[in-house]
Amino acid sequence: MRPHFFICFLLSIIFFLLSFSIAHSDLSSDTTALLALRKAVAGRSLLWNISELTPCNWTGVICQANRVIELRLPAMGLSGRLPLTIGNLSELQTLSLRFNALSGPLPADIGNLASLRNLYLQGNLFTGEIPVFIFNLHNLVRLNLANNNFTGLISPDFNKLKRLATLYLEGNQLNGSIPDLNLGSLDQFNVSSNKLTGPIPERLASKPANSFEGNSLCGKPLFLCNATSNGDNSKLSGGAIAGIVIACVIGFLLILMILIFLCQRKTSKQGGEDPQHGEVGVSGEKPVADSGRAPALAAQRGGTNKGLVFFGNIPKEFDLEDLLRASAEVLGKGTFGTTYKASLDVGMTMAVKRLKDVNVSEKEFREKIEAVGKINHENLVPLRAYYFNKDEKLLVCDYMPMGSLSALLHGNRGAGRTPINWDTRSSIALGAARAIAHLHSEGPRMSHGNIKSSNILLTRTFEARVSDFGLAHLAGATAAPNRIDGYRAPEVTDSRKISQKADVYSFGVLLLELLTGKAPNHSELNEERVDLPRWVLSVVKDEWTSEVFDLELLRYQNVEEDMVQLLQVAISCTAQYPDNRPSMQQVSTQIEELCSSHDKSSS
Repeated sequence: MRPHFFICFLLSIIFFLLSFSIAHSDLSSDTTALLALRKAVAGRSLLWNISELTPCNWTGVICQANRVIELRLPAMGLSGRLPLTIGNLSELQTLSLRFNALSGPLPADIGNLASLRNLYLQGNLFTGEIPVFIFNLHNLVRLNLANNNFTGLISPDFNKLKRLATLYLEGNQLNGSIPDLNLGSLDQFNVSSNKLTGPIPERLASKPANSFEGNSLCGKPLFLCNATSNGDNSKLSGGAIAGIVIACVIGFLLILMILIFLCQRKTSKQGGEDPQHGEVGVSGEKPVADSGRAPALAAQRGGTNKGLVFFGNIPKEFDLEDLLRASAEVLGKGTFGTTYKASLDVGMTMAVKRLKDVNVSEKEFREKIEAVGKINHENLVPLRAYYFNKDEKLLVCDYMPMGSLSALLHGNRGAGRTPINWDTRSSIALGAARAIAHLHSEGPRMSHGNIKSSNILLTRTFEARVSDFGLAHLAGATAAPNRIDGYRAPEVTDSRKISQKADVYSFGVLLLELLTGKAPNHSELNEERVDLPRWVLSVVKDEWTSEVFDLELLRYQNVEEDMVQLLQVAISCTAQYPDNRPSMQQVSTQIEELCSSHDKSSS
């Protein structure tokens, strides 16, 4: 028995050593592939300690059973072409290289990753056609190739990927038609902003319309395709032609009558004011055909008219008549009304907000708006005057020439865009925080009520000026901002009763918007489509903090620590429960300390 036992024991030792050697050999192969990747893409953030015995402690590398199963390197500043050796990571299940500057075609050995379930390559510069070896990855569940430079057709071979649940191909140069994808598991799909043509397959008709926009496609969920017919039916009948001719004649006569009417009206106005029409000028929001401007702001004259009421003791350099004669350009339509840029004949430019859904009495309106008008701070947009009658309520304030923070962050994301650096963003955050903290200091019941990036206006030197403060108390329930806009605190049920802690939540979302570059109502923040605070929390929880930051910020050196600190402030502001959120004064102080510390380290 003893010799037999000894032989079994010896064989067990040999088997263990062989298994260890094989596993070690496989991990060595993974290590070699990772080092080749590091050398090829030269990412500034791949500060791996190559002296370690295992790569499993390296940033972005996750191992299981002594093999690399996940490689997550999003927004790491990687550039260049992927090396062929990446296919040696034979047990890889997730590969995330999104939001880098990787270029060239995809290496063919990605087709060797038989265990791959998730492939995230969006936001790079990859070129060429979608390679055929992708269709050999039969375990693939999520595939995101969006916002690259892929060309060619969408292959019907996608039907080979029977487990595919996510297919994002938007923002490329793909052409041709969409194949009939018979994938029962396909839940998330987007091919928008390509060069696709033809009808949308019936199996995809239930997808959202924005999944197909930016192409020359037709069919549900977009507009219906033109019916095609054969033979004589393709030609217009005599009756149809006669109908078209008659319609054209009638249309011409109508246009002629309108022109005659307008000429007569102009003649009558030259002789004196038309009592039926009152003031010339500001009438509606419809733009003039050539200039894109509304001719004026025409306040309606029904009811008592007491003219403009100015706040404080400022010089009254214009009156209601000047305002009504001004040319007006629509700047935007918001929660509480439409805002115009009014260019006055006296040489001034003002912003005029035409309020909607004001459901309070004249006395209450005047009391509340005059209380708001008395609040002064260098980071608040100063109110200059207001106008009230039963049909029209106008607010007049200073015009901000650089527009809103929303336009600065999300406008012109293409070529030629000037990146917004850290100093500009942190300065805007500090200015807005100071303004809202000052509002809150006016009393426990004073809140902004509608904090969002479109209400943070900018001066020519990009200083923040907070607008629309105090208007939530004037609006009816129908003007409530929708929860899906992403800024609204979870406890808010009535837009007229927004607490200061709800303001703090909205400001926290604004900070996240500044840091991530993502709009809170963005429908595809990530593969799970969660809102901005939840998405940031999920990323930070998984210790991929760098992934949340806007790519424009990652190019600046020596600001990572400041970015993380501001991120922590934003997360505390967006706590689920109001009592867990700081006050705006505390937030303002924290941001001020952060900015002061950065200024000292930079000097």
